[in-house]
Amino acid sequence: MSEIQALLDALAGLPRTRPAGPAEAERLLARLRSAAAHWSDVLYAAHQDARGQLPPRAEAALRLAFRHAEDSWVELEIALRDCAEDRDPAR
Repeated sequence: MSEIQALLDALAGLPRTRPAGPAEAERLLARLRSAAAHWSDVLYAAHQDARGQLPPRAEAALRLAFRHAEDSWVELEIALRDCAEDRDPAR
């Protein structure tokens, strides 16, 4: 599963220190968004692969986990858009 390796690489590459400023914090958000996208892909693939093989509640839980992961990606996308708008001198 290359999606899992991509997720592990993204997580391993995250800084372990506090961002030094707004630009570094924005770069961290971008990396977190990427990791969230990978996690969402992993859960989606797992749900597709396990479809019909799990008890109904387990399948529903996996589908819900995917939706939560997707929501995380969306929230990080919104946060990055807010950062970009905050940097825009036309505002």
